[in-house]
Amino acid sequence: MEQKTKSELTRQLIIDESFKLFYQSGFKTTSVDKIMSATKLTKGAFYHHFKNKKEVGLAVISLAVQKRVYKGMITPLYQDGNALEIIESTFIERLKSFSLYEKQHGCPLNNFINEVADFETAYQLALKRIIEEWKSALVYLIDRGKEENAISKNISSKALAVYLISAFEGIRGIRKLYDNDLILDEYIAGLSFYLKQIGV
Repeated sequence: MEQKTKSELTRQLIIDESFKLFYQSGFKTTSVDKIMSATKLTKGAFYHHFKNKKEVGLAVISLAVQKRVYKGMITPLYQDGNALEIIESTFIERLKSFSLYEKQHGCPLNNFINEVADFETAYQLALKRIIEEWKSALVYLIDRGKEENAISKNISSKALAVYLISAFEGIRGIRKLYDNDLILDEYIAGLSFYLKQIGV
């Protein structure tokens, strides 16, 4: 195997295993030693790719977390079709797709925001970038829905986008408190009802 390819695979291994550890145990309680143990790498191999845990955290946010949000919540918003139906199906199908483990551990994006965004500017910027891209995708879809007379023109596109993101992230966090999906079902019913109210 070429050295460059091996190096890239090692870096990706560190990011993937770190994401799992941060998601399971939290960023602050996950040490570099725990990451090395999970990857079975030496300190030399780890520090060849990352200076410290902060760099790993930024890589996890910018690559692993961002990839999840793009795949599940941003890319689907650019498909053709009725804007309101796309919003409803994207948010609801994403919630229904989560495993029990994911429901119990919440949203990786939200977990990072709650755990580290209040004390490190670099984390704030990386996390904010994901939120802003998600918001932009929603605003684009909502504006299209207005033009196509699927969504009321009286609604502020930015306000609706922020509301949808906040409510979704909120329910991901709240679900961690419960041992069943009833709270998710209630959220879904509320979302469906709300979207019907803003339709034309």
